[in-house]
Amino acid sequence: MKYLTPRVALVLLLLITAPVFCQVQHHAATGLVLKVETSRRSATISCGEIPGYMPAMTMSFSVPDAKDFAMAAPGTVVDFVVVADKDSVHIESVRKHAYQGLEPDPSAARRLKLLAQAASPTSSPLALGESVPDFTLTAQDGRRVAFSEFHGKVTALNFVYTRCALPNFCVRSTNNFGDLQKRFKTDLRRNLVLLTVTFDPVHDSPEVMAKYARRWNADPEAWHFLTGPEAAIRHVCDLFGEDYFPDEGLMDHSLHTAIIDRGGHLVANIEGNEVTSQQLGDLIEAVLRPR
Repeated sequence: MKYLTPRVALVLLLLITAPVFCQVQHHAATGLVLKVETSRRSATISCGEIPGYMPAMTMSFSVPDAKDFAMAAPGTVVDFVVVADKDSVHIESVRKHAYQGLEPDPSAARRLKLLAQAASPTSSPLALGESVPDFTLTAQDGRRVAFSEFHGKVTALNFVYTRCALPNFCVRSTNNFGDLQKRFKTDLRRNLVLLTVTFDPVHDSPEVMAKYARRWNADPEAWHFLTGPEAAIRHVCDLFGEDYFPDEGLMDHSLHTAIIDRGGHLVANIEGNEVTSQQLGDLIEAVLRPR
């Protein structure tokens, strides 16, 4: 998904839609916010395909209404309306995308939240922009790894448990990181590190995590699969709002992917499984190489 400047994007959209540009068009869209420039009233968004209008692409949109910026923080999945005529394109009606949760049964999702609150009654996730406190866990090779080791690098962090067999959840999250490993091959180790944390340390020993890492051809120097004592795991999960609870031998859980900048500040905390690896990579690109 290539980044397009507003001028190039407008020309492309005019070419795509020229036959029907006889009136103002309104198209519903969803995308991942990469960057917001309030002073320029613009937002860069990695958009999904809008059937019949434009392919998936990264664009910088004009955002005339200041109130629309309230929901457009980097790393937020948003729904919005693209408004286009023969002279201009802008977006409006920006809303945070309503993620429905991983549980098909809403009552199960509510139960998970209540159980998580009971397990950590005083914890609250980090806010965007806050510094991520140091923590130490054990990698797949048995080495103790401290988060502070990666200061100066961009960090992508997700959560899984290795026994999860659902293709749309832990498997998809891990596959997204596999795609990142390929896309950012030249940045890994030097500029970017991937951390995958289990929330099932009872079963996910370093040996089990090592076997799981091999399934994904993970570079052990750049993609660390982390486990540790239950209290340490709970602490890290609480930092990012990752909820989990044992349920009949498996785990009920939420799904979070965090992006942390070179200075250790939380840039994004993406909930759910609806962001593509392309969009996640676009966000990391924006953090690695801000324009």
